[in-house]
Amino acid sequence: MPEFEQTLGAGTLISIAAGAVALLLVLIIQFRIHAFVSLILVSFLTALVTGIPAGNILTTLTSAFGSTLGGVALLVGLGAMLGRLLEVSGGAQALADDLVRRFGEKRAPLALGIASLFFGFPIFFDAGLVVMLPVMFTVGRRLGGSLLLYGIPVATAFSCMHVFVPPHPGPVAAAELLGADVGLLIIVGLLVAIPTWVVAGHFFGSWIGKRIYLPVPDNVTDEQSSDDERISLPSPGLVVALLLLPLVLIFMNTGLDFARAQEWVSKDASWFQLARTVGSTPIALLISVLVAGYVLGPMRGRDPIKVERIVDSALGPVCSVILITGAGGMFGGVLRASGIGNALSDVLADIGMPILVAGFLISTALRVAQGSATVALITAAGLVQPAVQAAGYQGIQLSAIVIAVASGSVMLSHVNDSGFWLVGRFFNMDIKTTFKTWTAMQTLVGLVGFALSGIIFWLA
Repeated sequence: MPEFEQTLGAGTLISIAAGAVALLLVLIIQFRIHAFVSLILVSFLTALVTGIPAGNILTTLTSAFGSTLGGVALLVGLGAMLGRLLEVSGGAQALADDLVRRFGEKRAPLALGIASLFFGFPIFFDAGLVVMLPVMFTVGRRLGGSLLLYGIPVATAFSCMHVFVPPHPGPVAAAELLGADVGLLIIVGLLVAIPTWVVAGHFFGSWIGKRIYLPVPDNVTDEQSSDDERISLPSPGLVVALLLLPLVLIFMNTGLDFARAQEWVSKDASWFQLARTVGSTPIALLISVLVAGYVLGPMRGRDPIKVERIVDSALGPVCSVILITGAGGMFGGVLRASGIGNALSDVLADIGMPILVAGFLISTALRVAQGSATVALITAAGLVQPAVQAAGYQGIQLSAIVIAVASGSVMLSHVNDSGFWLVGRFFNMDIKTTFKTWTAMQTLVGLVGFALSGIIFWLA
């Protein structure tokens, strides 16, 4: 592929980005063109207008689409299978009943949020949300009210943990770039993530859930047939164990990486490589699906053919989610390849302002331009790295700067963010409602996180 060098000015590129986002919104909202088609069309037009060579456009589109699907499709597909098995077997109902009994009906959203904070420590946002969906939907069906009452606390919990707390890739990479201690960052990250969830997840979820009624999606149904009525519900303990299985396998990688960093083990050892592969998210979910299929199927007297049909039924509803998420990644890839992200960060970096604020604003601009929170966080950390090193910050102040940059990376989520489409489609929300709920929540997470990072920075 020929080398591409952008010759357009920063102002022109930023104007093109704004126009592309506006066109996308018009196509989807005004002309009712499907989001998948709209994203592909706008990605193609943006590539043309920004001057990406015609011979490079298709490769740019497909590589960004494919790289996004590579990280999402396996997680969503396998996670949906695991969730479907838990739901149809009655596992989600059993866990929901136990949660409501222990916390009370009025505190059910709080219970789901706390569980998601726990699950969100080692597992990525996409996989964690998919695994918790059937539990959330079952609680929503039982207790009534808007799905947002239960969905916002869950989604916020996974988002906060993913963006603020190692071992997630964004904060880990930013810590390495800026020289922050990962162990200290975990503590600071939790000090920020938990109160941020209380504000943006618990309180905002309760507030918005009372103002926007969102029914449980139609594709979530009680599919226990008459043949299954004789099969008792699995115990809550078994359901929790099945939920924890992929988390334990994934968290195993954190321990292995720590052992490697301490030089207790060699990264070239065959057993080490195999263990890390088993602990990777797709393989961990695959193992969990196989275990759940047996434990909730033949082991409990359910026909294997029935289990196969349950697993197959999980894929249809998530196909749209997967494709739209991939197309959102395609749009973000075009914005990155065209140089729009670099143009925005350069403009902000040249203004001159406190490092904490500059990191937050640069990360916010990158997030708005290209969609990926992880990419925005890592790129912004790299941009402020020289200034951070020159200032000689240490310890907690370094961790606070990482948190500030991470806060900017979740601001103003919109149509080029795969999470925007993932949550919108799973919750069956239209574009306007997704802006009012998901975008508002993500922006609140960013603002509260930035405020807390500033307090920690100045108190350190």
